Amino acid sequence: MLYHSTNNPAHRVDLKEAILRSLPPDNGLYMPDSLPVLDPAFWQFWHELTFPEIGIAVADAFFGEDVPPQALVDIVEGTVTFDAPLVTLGPGDHMLELFHGPTLAFKDFGARFMARLMAWLTRGEDRELTVLVATSGDTGGAVASAFHNVPGTRVIILYPQGKVSGLQEKQLTALGGNITALEIQGTFDDCQALVKSAFLDRDLAERLNLTSANSINLARLVPQSFYYIHASRQLPEGVIPTFVIPSGNFGNLTAGLLALQLGLPVDHFIAATNRNDVVPEYLRTGQYIPRPGVPTISNAMDVGAPSNFVRMAALFGGSWEAMKSRITGMSFSDDQTRAAIRTVKALYQYEIDPHGAVGWLAAQKWRSTHPSSATITLETAHPAKFPDVMEAELGPNSIEVPERLAILAGREKVATLLPADPTVFRDWLTASL
Repeated sequence: MLYHSTNNPAHRVDLKEAILRSLPPDNGLYMPDSLPVLDPAFWQFWHELTFPEIGIAVADAFFGEDVPPQALVDIVEGTVTFDAPLVTLGPGDHMLELFHGPTLAFKDFGARFMARLMAWLTRGEDRELTVLVATSGDTGGAVASAFHNVPGTRVIILYPQGKVSGLQEKQLTALGGNITALEIQGTFDDCQALVKSAFLDRDLAERLNLTSANSINLARLVPQSFYYIHASRQLPEGVIPTFVIPSGNFGNLTAGLLALQLGLPVDHFIAATNRNDVVPEYLRTGQYIPRPGVPTISNAMDVGAPSNFVRMAALFGGSWEAMKSRITGMSFSDDQTRAAIRTVKALYQYEIDPHGAVGWLAAQKWRSTHPSSATITLETAHPAKFPDVMEAELGPNSIEVPERLAILAGREKVATLLPADPTVFRDWLTASL
């Protein structure tokens, strides 16, 4: 299959170029020339399939023309080694727990798949691959874990100074080895702009053999569509869900749209955001106006210029009417988010992280006018990753910290502080050659 730029459909590349170069030279994003649909035979038996079997079928639909069947099986089975269980809080109110991977966040699915696919695409090569990633919290930790000490790779993570939780920061800065952390004096949008600037410098990108691990990379999005199908499979047969997605860079919602394209029955999508409500505003008004991200307690969603909006627009043929018929946007304040954390604990004895709390609020608002809806809210990260917020709302020692996170607390942070300046960043990258 070939892949084209959202800015120029005439610019087309093969799978290896799309995945390893990540960003077209025209600053668009890569999309498949044709979007696959799963065979009717799959949908006849999908409720009986395991999570890895679902992943294999989806991966084959997207990449089967270029990657041999056994290689895809190995990639998926090496990725999906933990579950994404559906937890029911009340009638029609479901949470999809996506935090059972090694870094306790949904990004583990995409990062682990991408690392394995890139390893297959570069098999037999002796040139080091530089993985460049901007993070607003969880992406960097998942990528660092997935690529840590993988031969032939080095990872450079950019994160906004003072805008990730302490334990999230340790996941980025305490691994060492082939992982380098850059603490950027700015916002996530600044970090993302620096990453894009490096890819658009084609000479630098070639010399460094750059690839991206952000959701601008299709290898991140496709495996995230696995768990939409897996989630629906856990509902009673015949129940068609409304998915509620806490949203920042909108890769997760785009993956849900890919699952819809594959043939998954979905009633509706809710884009749930914090104060950074650029997409909900677009869905209300038809005006897309990116602006600087503002900090909130749901920090992974503090994105003012979401990259994947252009993919969403492409999937709907650029039609605002078509997009708003499928997606409703909602936004909530920090005060509302804090209250939701307390309410969910009081009502259900369930701990929900600040991002999932934004989603839960949106699910309640949706069902207030659509009472028969079955909502599935994506719980994207373990609440233990946000101890300051959780303890402020639920009390000291209210959240049990999993061992794989607790062991990071005492490790030393190692990061290089840089301004949000493309020239300074380019000079740092050049010096790192």
